[in-house]
Amino acid sequence: MEFNYDVVVIGAGHAGCEAAAAAANLGASVCLITMDMNKIAQMSCNPAVGGIAKGQIVREIDALGGYMGLVTDRTAIQFRMLNRSKGPAMWSPRAQCDRGKFIWAWREVLDGIPNLHIWQDTVEELLVEDGEVRGVRTQLEVTFRAKAVVLTAGTFLNGLLHFGRVKISGGRVSEPASFRLTESIARHGLTPGRMKTGTPVRIDGRSVDYSLMDTQDGESDFHSFSFLSEPRKLKQLQCWTCFTNPEVHEVLREGLPDSPLYNGQIQSIGPRYCPSIETKIVTFPDKEQHQLFLEPEGENTQELYLNGFSSSLPIDIQVAALKKIPAFRDLVIYRPGYAIEYDFFDPTQLKHTLESKLVRNLFLAGQVNGTTGYEEAGGQGLVAGVNAAINCNGGEPFVLHRDEAYIGVLIDDLVTKGVDEPYRMFTSRAEYRILLRQDDADMRLTERAYRLGLATRERYDRLCRKRADIERILHFADTYSIKADLINPALEALGTTPLRHGCKLVDLINRPQVTLANIAEHISAFRRCLDSVVERREETLEAAEVRIKYQGYIDRERMIAEKMQRLESIRIKGRFDYASLQSLSTEARQKLIRIDPETLAQASRIPGVSPSDVNVLLVLLGR
Repeated sequence: MEFNYDVVVIGAGHAGCEAAAAAANLGASVCLITMDMNKIAQMSCNPAVGGIAKGQIVREIDALGGYMGLVTDRTAIQFRMLNRSKGPAMWSPRAQCDRGKFIWAWREVLDGIPNLHIWQDTVEELLVEDGEVRGVRTQLEVTFRAKAVVLTAGTFLNGLLHFGRVKISGGRVSEPASFRLTESIARHGLTPGRMKTGTPVRIDGRSVDYSLMDTQDGESDFHSFSFLSEPRKLKQLQCWTCFTNPEVHEVLREGLPDSPLYNGQIQSIGPRYCPSIETKIVTFPDKEQHQLFLEPEGENTQELYLNGFSSSLPIDIQVAALKKIPAFRDLVIYRPGYAIEYDFFDPTQLKHTLESKLVRNLFLAGQVNGTTGYEEAGGQGLVAGVNAAINCNGGEPFVLHRDEAYIGVLIDDLVTKGVDEPYRMFTSRAEYRILLRQDDADMRLTERAYRLGLATRERYDRLCRKRADIERILHFADTYSIKADLINPALEALGTTPLRHGCKLVDLINRPQVTLANIAEHISAFRRCLDSVVERREETLEAAEVRIKYQGYIDRERMIAEKMQRLESIRIKGRFDYASLQSLSTEARQKLIRIDPETLAQASRIPGVSPSDVNVLLVLLGR
């Protein structure tokens, strides 16, 4: 049997769902192939979305017309804005979700896109002719012809699960691995590697003594992930925190000889920033406790996720160690934690569109590129899906730059620097993070997505109204004059220094003690200005206040970004025979040959390419 599509997407995880939806919404006929239609967008590890820098990525996916934010808001059972004590560049939304409802909310999205079809099967072979992808062949011996293929296989490529010394093949617990596909792809020159990740034990909530834990409540204010979402509908639940102790650590140490991480059973690279509990006690032997977070898996289930206790130790060791924590003395579990090894491909063999440099119209996104996290996967999936559709129907490549989006930082890091461990996004990876705030993702990206055909007219119209409201507030603050004798009693009440002479309203709002809301109580004209904002009022006022208070930092960072854009505009791909340039360092020659950067700016970000090497290229370009 044979079918024909514009785009075939392999794997229906977070990358695959966004890729399929984006390509279909741009008019491509799409087939999304998954092993299990009941596990679409499965949250393989933590049933949560967002977090530091990851929350910004989800806001960007939403601003671009993707669905992760909408689905998260629809299924959230706890929402928090992290890093509130820091500046707005660091604010990061995070939501705990109902795992089961998350799957079906995504299924409803995909079923609602007319030219998107789902097929349940396992892809075993990539079909390539004359260096260009032609489709795929499945385990059921069905051929899918396609103009473009997007690989988003997650941890399923030759996946191997580790429970102590017990090894089971699989992509997730109780789900089969995908065999033969890695080898089929590698035959065409793509370089595979091996990585490792893990997940914690799942606990029966009826066996927990919550009185011995601290509660962690969510927030109920206006914040959400999507710029379109209405207030959260599901019951909002608590999370809890507790700590390990020396007794726990002693049990874990006794089990280390049977740990796949320390007995040589696992050879691949694990995540530095989400380590297993056994890695923590080895890396930090003097630390007497590590914090754990107990999080609900859903609105109506007793299943709980123990964040911070990822482990591949034998089952009996995991349970014995946890029972040394007072709240878990009567512990009952649903299943233990485990580690998984899986194949990925070297991302430096990709373009910024996530298309392979070696096989035309083959795109890779998500953990197959060496990343970790639902959010990183979703962002890559959207970019890959957009460019797959563009390659089918024509148009300019869709690329996000480092000063436009965290997704741009993520992809540039992958294709320029490669990975030597599972890649996780942090705010520290973005040099322009004051420009990439979570509050202004729509301002940065939605207009571009609308022109592309990805964002809806409704979304674009909302953006225009919000932008007009913000500009009206900024204009009022910049032009409205304040008289000292009229405002000083209010300033003293707010705990800030009285004025000696008049000033513009914007100068008052720049003070730490002053907000739009509290100063408007004393300036009736400004209050009327704010009252004119009726749509998504709190969101709009927050965005306006951030703009006012941080405008100096924003302007400075924008100036730096514009300077770097000059190097971005200098295209060098195909202009040099790097092997013959003896004035470059040996390492620079090797790295430039391997990565073959598009621009001088990308070359400058390659590890091993020094500023003097960049200057050599500039001089040669001048000649």
